[in-house]
Amino acid sequence: MSLFRREFLRFLAGSPLLLWENEEHLIASPAEALSVLEFELVAKKLLPPAHYGYLASGVDDDLTLRANREAFTKIQIRPRRLVDVSKVDLSIDLFGTRWETPIVLAPVGSQMAFHPDGEVAAARAAKAKGHLQILSTMTTASVEEVTAARGAPIWYQLYPTAKWAVTEALVRRAEAAGCPVLVLTVDLPVISHRETASELARLDERDCAACHEQGASTYFRVGRKPMFDGLDTSGLRDLDAPALTWDFISRLRSVTRMKILLKGIVTREDAKLAVERGADGIIVSNHGGRAEESARGTIESLPEVVEAASGRVPVLIDSGFRRGTDIFKALALGAGAVAIGRPYLWGLAAFGQSGVEAVLDILRRELALAMRLAGVTSIGGITRDYVV
Repeated sequence: MSLFRREFLRFLAGSPLLLWENEEHLIASPAEALSVLEFELVAKKLLPPAHYGYLASGVDDDLTLRANREAFTKIQIRPRRLVDVSKVDLSIDLFGTRWETPIVLAPVGSQMAFHPDGEVAAARAAKAKGHLQILSTMTTASVEEVTAARGAPIWYQLYPTAKWAVTEALVRRAEAAGCPVLVLTVDLPVISHRETASELARLDERDCAACHEQGASTYFRVGRKPMFDGLDTSGLRDLDAPALTWDFISRLRSVTRMKILLKGIVTREDAKLAVERGADGIIVSNHGGRAEESARGTIESLPEVVEAASGRVPVLIDSGFRRGTDIFKALALGAGAVAIGRPYLWGLAAFGQSGVEAVLDILRRELALAMRLAGVTSIGGITRDYVV
């Protein structure tokens, strides 16, 4: 065997690609993870195909799902030198509350499909690490349980449904539980076509009847959705609200004192309307690539939304964030905070609460390192000048 061949085989044996394909090299504990991506490998191994498919799927050809990641490669960081970066401050202010970090747990439903402790485990991790948590309407633990586990107020995400009595009851319950902010999702008036999820569900040989109501939509199949306990959901097969318009913001205002954020705004036109209609904030989002198949990453939408908002309301962002450098780029383009979804759910599925905590630790560590290497010491100091 030639020296070249021996060296080549030695290279292959140590290749990260080969390691990732080899199940023997899956991390055995959260402490072993080098990046949040390693948690996905464990989650994929542990979860049933249908549950992993729900988590991994985009829509149609998954173009937007991929675009959310690929868009970050088009943005470059412009680091400054000879700056004292011995101390960095990751804290931010949102609506008068100081947070230790700009990294937020995005709302994701059905978290008990990934781990028995579901949203409660995520809340305990958020408490341990000082992160803001947004709870989904489709939570598998009640807003009261999650708030207690978090030990502080959480934000509540609202799917309005097509039945106002149900919507009003959800809003009033969230406010009574102490939620200061209502996050209205506006990018899913009808349920999207999640082809990858359906394909993986075909591979699932379990009898799912114990947990799922046959014949209902994907969203209303899961048996335990405690936010709908005691509500008359007759006639509701899913969360569609095709008649939702800008007038709905005023209607929400009439029944709550919570701040209202619109989640799913991706254009300057809608950002301008959101401010004009009295929204208290915006979350730039394409539902993690699970709403429309726009083939456009949210980081590409962010600049025009920030420009249209003109500093009048905070602009947050989600979808596709996997690295501290991703978060840095969004902050430089004007985001006030960044919400993550899949990464903390990979951690949850892999190791429960400790997995979520490890994901948050990694992202915070990466963000702090990105700041130091770029020569900036506070979140407020990350300006547009740091990216091109």
